[in-house]
Amino acid sequence: MSSIPKIVILGAGYGGVMTALRLQKMLNYNEADVTLVNKHDYHYFTTHLHMPAAGTDSPENARVSISKLIDEFKIDFVKSTVVQIRPQDRKVILEDGTLSYDYLVIGIGGEPETFGIPGLMEYALTIRSINSVRLIREHIEYQFAKFKREPHRTDYLTFVVGGAGFTGIEFVGELADRVPQLCREFDVDPQLVKIINIEAAPTALPGFDPELVEYAMEVLRRKGVTFRIGTPIKECRPDGVIVGDGEEIKAQTVIWTGGIRGNRLIEEAGFETIRGRVKVDEYLRVPGHDNIYVVGDNSIVFNEEGRPYPPTAQIAIQQGIAVAHNLVASIRNQALKKFEFKSKGTVASLGKGEAIGLVFGKKYKGWTAAQLKKLIDLRYLFIIGGIPLVLRKGKFF
Repeated sequence: MSSIPKIVILGAGYGGVMTALRLQKMLNYNEADVTLVNKHDYHYFTTHLHMPAAGTDSPENARVSISKLIDEFKIDFVKSTVVQIRPQDRKVILEDGTLSYDYLVIGIGGEPETFGIPGLMEYALTIRSINSVRLIREHIEYQFAKFKREPHRTDYLTFVVGGAGFTGIEFVGELADRVPQLCREFDVDPQLVKIINIEAAPTALPGFDPELVEYAMEVLRRKGVTFRIGTPIKECRPDGVIVGDGEEIKAQTVIWTGGIRGNRLIEEAGFETIRGRVKVDEYLRVPGHDNIYVVGDNSIVFNEEGRPYPPTAQIAIQQGIAVAHNLVASIRNQALKKFEFKSKGTVASLGKGEAIGLVFGKKYKGWTAAQLKKLIDLRYLFIIGGIPLVLRKGKFF
């Protein structure tokens, strides 16, 4: 190991950005060389993407430039795509170069989990990045324009959303809010528009409080969403989906929100994975690699009952804080701290002015829950960018 250890952070998602910002705060000058690698020069708010996807907000409001977050005297930022991780050589291969490291933090984000459903990868759209939500928004508007030219094609106005987890529910809430505006803009009868939310599990928002789930479904039904719960998608085709026992739903738009797996680069690196994610040790390290940490969608952390925590922004943020602490402890030959996830609760948006939430064991719904969601988003903006970022972005959340 060189006199100044090299720390490389792959990915500027919630976990990667939080690791970098904490290291920036905790490390003294020349105590370590820290490099943050990301394929875009911005950090985006995954929990906000459902809004620009539906067209109820601009994609610009869901991202912030990395240069506005980091101190360039303490953190080197490299805009590049990771091609390969080589733990045996302590190297990361980028599309335009190579980085060596003493400590590595992997937070390169997940990939859509299709559960082997034929056609999903080819024909469904996903809410995964700024570029993907731009595509969804433009695609939706294009369907309304096409319908005006071919008014017999009601499949242009049928929008199938696969998955009724948090992303699916939040997206249909926003889309239902957008439909009346699109109908006015394109002079389309709102009765012709169908939003169908399909979920294989026996309930929407699996694992969430049943009373709040029922409230959420009722709010969304009133907005025009049709639910098909306990109905698996068997196949996705260019002209719609096959569900259940072979029923065909004709639609020119299928948006898949049904889950995330880890990243193939992690599997290719030779780490032991479950659906592309590493079962990290108690300090968030790769078993057998004391110098490699994994955060966010790339990691699996189990709760006391032996079930994995869902990969949320909340857990990734806490992981980033823990990893930064342990990196500094390693450099200073101090004791590492075990990672313990402390859930503050969960809030799901249902469109404008509506949400449900379970926060510190208490249930919230309607306007109160929507304000709570805003507070959570503002708190994150404050954590990463202070008051200036809150003032700049807060009004959009």
